[in-house]
Amino acid sequence: MTLPDSARLIQQAMGEAFPTAEERVARFYKMQEYHLGWRDERLEPAAADPGKLIRPQLVLLACQAAGGDPRQALPLAAGVQLLHDFTLIHDDIEDNSATRRGRPTVWSIWGLAQGINVGDGMFVIAHLAIHRLAEAGVPAERALRVLRRFDEIILQVCEGQYLDLSYEGDLTITPEDYLAMIGRKTAALIAGSCELGALVAGATPDTAAALADFGRSMGLAFQIEDDLLGIWGLPEVTGKPAAADLYRRKVSLPVVHALATSADRATLARLYTQSEMDDEAVRAALVILDAAGSRAYCAGVAAGHHSAAFAALDRLGLGETPESTAARARLRALAESLIGRQS
Repeated sequence: MTLPDSARLIQQAMGEAFPTAEERVARFYKMQEYHLGWRDERLEPAAADPGKLIRPQLVLLACQAAGGDPRQALPLAAGVQLLHDFTLIHDDIEDNSATRRGRPTVWSIWGLAQGINVGDGMFVIAHLAIHRLAEAGVPAERALRVLRRFDEIILQVCEGQYLDLSYEGDLTITPEDYLAMIGRKTAALIAGSCELGALVAGATPDTAAALADFGRSMGLAFQIEDDLLGIWGLPEVTGKPAAADLYRRKVSLPVVHALATSADRATLARLYTQSEMDDEAVRAALVILDAAGSRAYCAGVAAGHHSAAFAALDRLGLGETPESTAARARLRALAESLIGRQS
């Protein structure tokens, strides 16, 4: 199964999880398909960029790395991506975001109530996708174990969103608080994608734990790299304005670190409590971050998590088959591609 093939098969499995709808409620499902990029604002068929599909790709690779057949994991890969998209629909509402991937968000077109309802529907369809594991040949007891672990992971993601909302505007948050939050909100589902893929393969507890540790470390590194790019990323590469996260007064890890350690923390806090950040305020914030060494601190934390991800893969050793060996190599290559990424 090649990467282009897997992307197509993942989206096909996602589509197969949707029920056949009578005309009265067809629009409800079309709204969900709009969010997925399968329809335009008129709810006519479209083909928007689905993104990298990193989480479902990890499901398939982890399954193969653990000695399983990735085709059997396709219902799980579909469920993981649908779950991720459910969180994005509700995130957009909670963050009052009017655009996502360059398109208007569901709630901004059809209203808050329908946005919540559409997200709830996708949450259920994610579970319906995973219930199809038995049809793919996964033993029923194993499929039930996967579904239970899936729900436990969802609860972690919800905990992360709770912390994220709780910390909004809190300038006393510590780096440890922030890492605990992203460990749940971002890293939990990436770790879960790897762990669940291994469970579908019938992996040993040690193999499943090593793949979960790999995913968690990679997820933490990915988010911290994203925080670095949000302030110091090159606009011509990221497609975002320079220091975009500072203009948005986003309390990301570099800012959290400076607030906790800088001699000028009071000045930074004052800048962040202004009604808006203008060019002068952003320049002042950058000076404080540079003096605090926040960029280097975050890069070091990200590098530490990258090292931990590689160490987790090393615990797996070589694969037992050419296919599992190749999948483990692709997981390593994916982690390597995130180190010092520019976009």
